[in-house]
Amino acid sequence: MADFPPGRRPLWAGGLTVEDSLQQAARSFKCFQEDELEIVNEAVAIAEEITSNANKMSSAERKGQHYDVKTLADLTPDEVVHGPFAQIIRYVGRKTEASLSSSEYDFYKVCLHDHTILCALKEFSELRLFPFVLYIVTHELIHIIRFVKFLQAFDASEADKMVEEARVHEKTRAILRPAQIGGMDPVFDFYRAWQGPLDDLKDIE
Repeated sequence: MADFPPGRRPLWAGGLTVEDSLQQAARSFKCFQEDELEIVNEAVAIAEEITSNANKMSSAERKGQHYDVKTLADLTPDEVVHGPFAQIIRYVGRKTEASLSSSEYDFYKVCLHDHTILCALKEFSELRLFPFVLYIVTHELIHIIRFVKFLQAFDASEADKMVEEARVHEKTRAILRPAQIGGMDPVFDFYRAWQGPLDDLKDIE
C-alpha cells in the first residue's frame, strides 16, 4: 500500500494536519481532471512495462496476472480509504461459465486515491503528477507480482507487512532509478524514510 513515509506527516497550510486535510479532500471526492487522467494513464502504462521488463516476464506471464488499475471515479465507497495514495484489494475471480472452484483465481484491484495524491502534490510543490503516480503504480505492481509468485502472503501479519513494504520500496527504487525519468528524484526524497536496512524499521516513528 503506497502511503506517506513513516514519520513524514507534516502540517498542511492553514494549520490542518494531514489527516484533517485528507478527510476534507475525501468528502469532496476530488477526482483527476481529464488532462490529469491522461498523465495517469501514461504513468500506468510505463509502470506496467517497466515492472514486466525488470521481472523478465513473458507475454504469457503478463496475461496471467489478473489485475486492474482504477482511479477514484471508478471505485466503490468500500474501496476508498482515507490516507494511502493507493491500496490493493483482492477479489475472487471466476472464468465465464465456469462453476468449479478450481476455475477461481485471485483478481487484484489497484485503487488509486486521486484526492490523496492531489493533496500531496499541493503540499509538496517539488512533486509532479507523472513521476509520483509512476512510483505509486510501480510499487503496487511489484506487490502484485510478489503475491502471484507466492513471495509474500497477501494476509500477512502487520509486522511482516511493514518489512515487506520496505522491501517493495527498495525494489521500486531499484527499478525506477536507472530509467532516469525527469522529476523522480523528489519522489525518491519523499520516500527516503523507507530507505535503509530492513532491520531498522522498528526504529522508524
